[in-house]
Amino acid sequence: MSTHQKLLLRHQRPFLAYWFARVFTASGFQMLTVAIGWQLYSLTGNVLDLGLVGLIEFMPKVLFILLTGHVADRFDRRKVAALCQAGQGLVALSLLVAVLGDGLSRELIFLIAFLLGTARAFEMPTTQALLPNIVPGSLFPAAVAASASAMQMATIVAPALGGLLYALSPLWVYGPAAVLYLAALCLMLQLPNNQTPSNEKPSLRSLLAGFRFLRSRADVFGAVSMDMAAVLLSGATALLPVFAKDILLTGPWGLGLLRSAPAVGALLMSIWLARFPIERKVGPVMFISVAIFGVATVAFGLSTSLWFSLASLVLMGAADMVSMVIRGAFVQLQTPDDMRGRVGAVNSLFIGASNQLGDFRAGLSAAWFGTVPAVLIGGIGAVLVAGLWVKLFPTLARRDHMHEPGEAR
Repeated sequence: MSTHQKLLLRHQRPFLAYWFARVFTASGFQMLTVAIGWQLYSLTGNVLDLGLVGLIEFMPKVLFILLTGHVADRFDRRKVAALCQAGQGLVALSLLVAVLGDGLSRELIFLIAFLLGTARAFEMPTTQALLPNIVPGSLFPAAVAASASAMQMATIVAPALGGLLYALSPLWVYGPAAVLYLAALCLMLQLPNNQTPSNEKPSLRSLLAGFRFLRSRADVFGAVSMDMAAVLLSGATALLPVFAKDILLTGPWGLGLLRSAPAVGALLMSIWLARFPIERKVGPVMFISVAIFGVATVAFGLSTSLWFSLASLVLMGAADMVSMVIRGAFVQLQTPDDMRGRVGAVNSLFIGASNQLGDFRAGLSAAWFGTVPAVLIGGIGAVLVAGLWVKLFPTLARRDHMHEPGEAR
């Protein structure tokens, strides 16, 4: 057993509660995403609608960016996270009622996507800021990797399970998703309250503090912005229903496998990184991982075989996990506790821009150029981003440690 693992055991109980809460929340979200994507594409047959769902889920991150981080810093993070999980559970129940009443429409799906995005806009910076309150700073890189494994484990099992359950009936997806959110809520409320709340009164200056802080750390800003640009350009998640149905000629079960595949690679990589944290050459490793992510995206776009497509997505997930762990450690380790919510909200905005806005970019590109060309353009774009960021952030490209000598913590 490694030193990191032994130290994590000392904080085992709260960390496990946090870990399982994230598993349940991520599982519920992934099951909802599979069902919503397949139902929407079956209703309209329009790839642009799949991209619009991503855009609508992203909108709350922009609309509430000045509030989400402040709420996480000023109020009890456990209760804020639990309230967000309750909201997502109600979204799942709303979908259940709509399907029972045969009233699920394109417009209702868009409204539900906005409500789901709103709850997640407040939840993400809050749960990210909770982790440093549970484990000491010396363990944080390993804890980030272990925490990320929760998300990836859920992303492996839940989409495949959601696809199989959807093949029976959408009701079998929405009901269990609501139960998962309830379980996450209960676990979140069991966490200890070690937070240092912010006493700063709400003002435009305090609300914008997260932007100023992140921008003042060049290497941190470079890591966050590179990940955002690469995933924004190369994200293909929104188009997976099209690949499953029209290119790979499979059904909802195949869509579930495709959505699970990136998480398989990410989970394997997160397990490796929890056991062997990245301690040297963090900059070069991150740049290489972003380039590999782009190459794997191109391979997926060219594939007409389900198994080769799955292998490409596994590689994409593994490469993305490396970048995510480095970015997560940078942001949290260099941020004071009473600012972690606001900085986390900005980081969440970047993540949302890369994921949900990337889904919109993918849907729009597919509508303009075709599904396969849209994915190929995105993959090539990610490789170009890695090369461009070497020029824009040379110290990040050469960075050896998470903390360089003489650098303020």
